[in-house]
Amino acid sequence: MPDGRPTPTGLDVPRWVTLKSSRVRARQGPGLDYRILWEYRAAGLPVQVIAETLEWRKICDPEGSVAWIHRTVASGRRTVLNAGAVEVPVRAGRSDDSPLRARLSPRSTVPLDDCESGWCRIRARKLRGWVRADTVFGTQTRPLCDAARPAGQGPDRLPAG
Repeated sequence: MPDGRPTPTGLDVPRWVTLKSSRVRARQGPGLDYRILWEYRAAGLPVQVIAETLEWRKICDPEGSVAWIHRTVASGRRTVLNAGAVEVPVRAGRSDDSPLRARLSPRSTVPLDDCESGWCRIRARKLRGWVRADTVFGTQTRPLCDAARPAGQGPDRLPAG
């Protein structure tokens, strides 16, 4: 858990998961009896797990909102999101000088293979390439939202650092 205790799953928190379905209900708490806050309609959306119970994951989404989702609607497969308003260059190698292979459109997601040295290898159909880790959402290693913040409150990201 965020305070250093072991998690119910034994997996690290924070960690990244991807929404499996195009309809995922975000709840105010970890259980079916909690109020539905909103519904995500974006299969493949990366979200950061910031706390968990055995069956439920407290997540931080690209907008900085916090909610609870059931474990069955999340996948360990990784994706990244271009959360910005401009295209992100996809390079042939891990350098700004590497040839341009493609551009990742704003608000689009793409499968993530791995990150190293500030660059992330992505793939989409036959395309393979590298994007700078700091240009996409879904690569950060620090918690992006405060795990103590109640679900349903507006965006309030932790300070950078």
